[in-house]
Amino acid sequence: MSKIFFTDLDGTLLTKEKKVSPVTMEALIQFTNAGNHFAINTGRALESAMSVQRENNLFFPGSFLIAYNGSQIYDCDNKKDVYRTGIPFDMIPDIFALSKEYGVHCHTYTDENIVTPAEDEELKYYRRVIHTPYIVSEDINSALTDIPCKIIGIELHDREKIDRFKAAVEELAGDKLTLLYSNPYYLEIFNSEAGKGSAVTRLADYLGIPHENTLAAGDEENDISMIEAAGLGIGMINGTDDVRKAADIITETDNNNDGLAKILLANI
Repeated sequence: MSKIFFTDLDGTLLTKEKKVSPVTMEALIQFTNAGNHFAINTGRALESAMSVQRENNLFFPGSFLIAYNGSQIYDCDNKKDVYRTGIPFDMIPDIFALSKEYGVHCHTYTDENIVTPAEDEELKYYRRVIHTPYIVSEDINSALTDIPCKIIGIELHDREKIDRFKAAVEELAGDKLTLLYSNPYYLEIFNSEAGKGSAVTRLADYLGIPHENTLAAGDEENDISMIEAAGLGIGMINGTDDVRKAADIITETDNNNDGLAKILLANI
């Protein structure tokens, strides 16, 4: 019976140089050559996940890209979506109005572009790593071609400010949206039907892989649901306290020192 390995990117699979090291790559090759599946499970947009896949040659048979915190599941072999959900159009203007009221940068996405109301410090910071082209529009909905898979809030200097914004959006959305931090500066906003943990269950069911044959690794708050959902939840030693508490096993070394390789090889 095949297994499936779900992995976050930044702080987990990738080194600080945003690369997959040779030792970890060899472990991935052995894992997938044994007939197992590989799935990137990231908060990033699909285009950005594809960019990481290309730059690191992460092309294995039976691979999937899970983008926007589980809001989109993409089958790499068949080049099609297995699943997609998003934030309803009618909620988007209110969320962006709150972002303006609280002074927090927000942007969202089409399949090809970032859609942002302003070119600002936060957008520049975000695009140091994420090189997706962007559209500037104060009327966000007019620039969208479909419901967006997520909105991201960014605040670089004042955590209390973005916490207040988070509370305001949660009051507005109720249980329709989930809000989680993917790092100290980034607030992920997405449909509550999604989530990295839901993606683990959804894709394993789609492939007919039993729960006990799923592995998932991460380092930040938005990874906890997939670590808890997997048969083997892997917390990075460089991860947050809550991630390590949620995990079944913790890596012996960090993402810059092949933390995942030994565990992958032990689970072929």
